[in-house]
Amino acid sequence: MPRATKKPEMVEVAAVSSDQAIYDKIISAILDHRLPPGTKLVEDKLATAFGVSRTRIRPVLVRLANEQVVTLTPNRGASIAQPSVKEAREVFEARRMIEPRLVELFIAAASAEDITNLRAGIAAEEEARLGGDMRRAIRLSGDFHLHIAQAAGHDTLGRILRELVSRTSLILMTYSSSHSREREEATACGCREHQALVSAIRLRDAREASRLMVEHLQRLESQLQFGTDDNSAPDLVELFGHAA
Repeated sequence: MPRATKKPEMVEVAAVSSDQAIYDKIISAILDHRLPPGTKLVEDKLATAFGVSRTRIRPVLVRLANEQVVTLTPNRGASIAQPSVKEAREVFEARRMIEPRLVELFIAAASAEDITNLRAGIAAEEEARLGGDMRRAIRLSGDFHLHIAQAAGHDTLGRILRELVSRTSLILMTYSSSHSREREEATACGCREHQALVSAIRLRDAREASRLMVEHLQRLESQLQFGTDDNSAPDLVELFGHAA
């Protein structure tokens, strides 16, 4: 009797509906600026979107709340966190504390391929910016920092930075300029600063790379405008689609 095999579509649905996949898709939507701060994460709609039960959604929301990306309020449910001015300052202060160390570790451990990947990421970021895709440019900018953290080999600091990058995306959505020209200029500056960082990294100049990293993060914080704009809430089912 021939051995039974799983149908390809069954494997695909299971992969899409895993807790980690749901978490990753929500984080990706935040990093891509498709889930603005304050957006209500209605469990029923998320369950419909991902083709799972509400009991599968709740642990994901709790995990996001533990990372301070989502706010859980009794009797009101979950919503994307809205960082305060104090929290925004603290996130950038924390990044200035750990990212110079991560870039030092990256320089000590990075291969030529790691550096090539950084340069490719910058090229993709610049291409997105020139094409007017600011969401993708901002996402790739965050990926630049995460790649350094991953290749640095410090698991604890890398895990902390992943949380901080997600929170930074919320901060940028909340406090960045609403004018497209200013947003484009900001991402252009980011590309140039990333290029300068890679130049120092290629020379294995840890001190200069650390200095440039601090200056880069200081500039990002200095561009924040502490006044929020209204954002229309997206439809969760339309955003994530039906997993099944």
